[in-house]
Amino acid sequence: MDHKTAQLPRIVELDIGGMTCASCVNRVERKLGKIEGVHASVNLPLESARVEVPAGVSDEQLITTVAAAGYTAKVKAQPRPAAASGEGEGEDHGEHAPSSAGSVEAPARTLLPRLAVAAVLTVPVVLISMVPAAHFPDWGWWAAALALPVVTWAAWPFHRAAAVNARHGGSTMDTLVSLGVTAAYVYSLVQLLADPGLTAHPGMEMSGGALYFETAAVVTTFLLLGRWLEARAKSRAGDALRALLDRGAKRATLLRDGVETEVPADQLVPGDLFVVRPGEKIATDGTVREGASAVDASLLTGESVPVEVTEGSYVTGATVNTSGRLVVEATRVGSDTTLAAMARLVSEAQTSKAPIARLADRISAVFVPVVLAITAVTFVLWLVLGGALPSAFTAAVAVLVIACPCALGLATPIGLLAGSGRGSQLGILIRGAHVLEDTRAVDTIVLDKTGTVTTGRLAVDTVDALGDLDRGALLRLAGAVESASEHPLARAVTAAARRAHDGAGLPGVVGFRSAPGGGVEGTVEGRRVLVGRTDWIAGQLGSAPDAGAAATFTEREEAGATAVWVAVDGAVAGIVALRDSVKPGSAAGIGRLRALGLRPVLVTGDNAAVAARVAAEVGIAGEDVQAGVRPEGKVEAVRRLQSGGARVAMAGDGVNDAPALAQADLGIAMGSGTDVAREAADLTVMGDDLNQVAAAIALSRRTLAIIKQNLFWAFFYNAVGIPVAALGLLNPMIAGAAMAASSVLVVANSLRLTRFTP
Repeated sequence: MDHKTAQLPRIVELDIGGMTCASCVNRVERKLGKIEGVHASVNLPLESARVEVPAGVSDEQLITTVAAAGYTAKVKAQPRPAAASGEGEGEDHGEHAPSSAGSVEAPARTLLPRLAVAAVLTVPVVLISMVPAAHFPDWGWWAAALALPVVTWAAWPFHRAAAVNARHGGSTMDTLVSLGVTAAYVYSLVQLLADPGLTAHPGMEMSGGALYFETAAVVTTFLLLGRWLEARAKSRAGDALRALLDRGAKRATLLRDGVETEVPADQLVPGDLFVVRPGEKIATDGTVREGASAVDASLLTGESVPVEVTEGSYVTGATVNTSGRLVVEATRVGSDTTLAAMARLVSEAQTSKAPIARLADRISAVFVPVVLAITAVTFVLWLVLGGALPSAFTAAVAVLVIACPCALGLATPIGLLAGSGRGSQLGILIRGAHVLEDTRAVDTIVLDKTGTVTTGRLAVDTVDALGDLDRGALLRLAGAVESASEHPLARAVTAAARRAHDGAGLPGVVGFRSAPGGGVEGTVEGRRVLVGRTDWIAGQLGSAPDAGAAATFTEREEAGATAVWVAVDGAVAGIVALRDSVKPGSAAGIGRLRALGLRPVLVTGDNAAVAARVAAEVGIAGEDVQAGVRPEGKVEAVRRLQSGGARVAMAGDGVNDAPALAQADLGIAMGSGTDVAREAADLTVMGDDLNQVAAAIALSRRTLAIIKQNLFWAFFYNAVGIPVAALGLLNPMIAGAAMAASSVLVVANSLRLTRFTP
């Protein structure tokens, strides 16, 4: 857990402009990495960089460094929910998206006119060049004129990027494209200028060699088409994050001194009361102060069943109030809300890199120089061995065009973008690309019982008074001290105490202290009150409860209840027994985890009888149940499994689960749990259903599989294409179409993730 809690460098998010391929990514990362202490991770589809910056390095220094590498950069506005913008309900949602998401649409718009002009002019060039029946006197000059706007204006994005990189001593896939297109056109034009009458008569043989105007035009058009399709697909892949950010409410009905006033949601501050009517979105995270209703949280959690809320319930911003009127006290606003945290996690995950992506990056870094060398060798060998300049030229141009590593650069980030975006729609947050590898490797999943397998909504079953206090007074004192705790057991005792006293307030507690896995203590109305488990109570009192009290305690536990002792002023005063219920989807969820090849292990601080009853109900084998485990014991349980060779995932939702979540090879936080659990976890499911845990693992594995498919096809395409082109077996026009098709194939393959169903 140290790496998550240690002080980290400052994080700067940059929007990078002008990148076109994996070579550009490497170039920007390498330049930024030369600044001492700076580590950058650049994402090509999002055209962004996540930079870890030590003290003493300014944002301007980063921007200047990127500019010196030949690209543009600016500090990115942080992703935030629409509510934070404070703009009107009817305004364009797209404006609330982060610049990285919005920026992927711009290339498609700017490329379209160039693509249209290229396509319109390329068709006649191909006809008069390739179809003998379409030849007419001096058709070569017409082909040269028609192809000129295509290889200059339409292909300008390639030439410009190649020139910028050349000025900085670099080369990218644009270098290959620019060289290929320019060489084909210039070679043909030189042929024509050397012999102006080369095409003077239709059907005549060209003694000096072939013309390649149609090759230059077709290659440009195909590459523009591929890049335009890529840009549109990137925009689709980023839709999920934009949709997530747009889910926030934009207006809130502020309630102040009994007067309702409509204000922008971002003007709420913690402590404000606001009204939520049926059908409205809850403006921000808060606690219900008046009213009761059912809240539809499906937009965030993916769960379709509305959750009942009443006074004291916690509600999340962007969820929808379906029935009654609620008055909510704002507790978190702006960037502190759950929605903003989700957007942050998704954005960070999309800019991270899986270990497998580093291999692709290293290959891309040396790819272009190697291809240029292969091109030169191909040209020379064909000229020396074959003796024909047109054949040598055709083979060299084909190598240049087929070798563009565009698909290689897109393979990993576009898959991660689509997978994490789909996850956010399903209420599944993947913390980083490394998580994908972890989900593939895990074979055991440790499940915390309370809140994960069971509802965590305990209810007091029985109260046994063992001293001078009656059951009502005993419950009142226990409820008072437990009211300061967030544990589900504490909430149940507190609620029961309030109900037993007709909703009257409980007395205050001072000197409250919580011992994780043991119990709580505090002073209530001058009396020292302890509520906790047997060994902890015995330790606090200095002696174990007497045999009669212990027999009653054992009887409650053997009946399947969770029992705790209550001690007042240094003596055992009674026992409170509580019961929990298994969540409806837990048995099916555990079945799905088994189907994914995972062995479920139930670990709980509860007694063995309760643990065995729950395990039997959900289908966990008796030998895979560990009961009476303290929080630090959960960490030990995970370590024991790991030392036995298991790769362990851990699912939990409470503060006491955080160390075990961090220790596990894959930590999964259930969304209904605490912020601490979410911070310690690698995966977060916003719902509290084990089926979502299974879906999260399945989606992560699917994303990794898609990325591997993308990388395979990208490597396969280049490994096969370059030798074929060098042997003169590939026409440059076909090479251009194949290069564009490979990029489109990678993007289309990744977009299958957007249709993933749990």
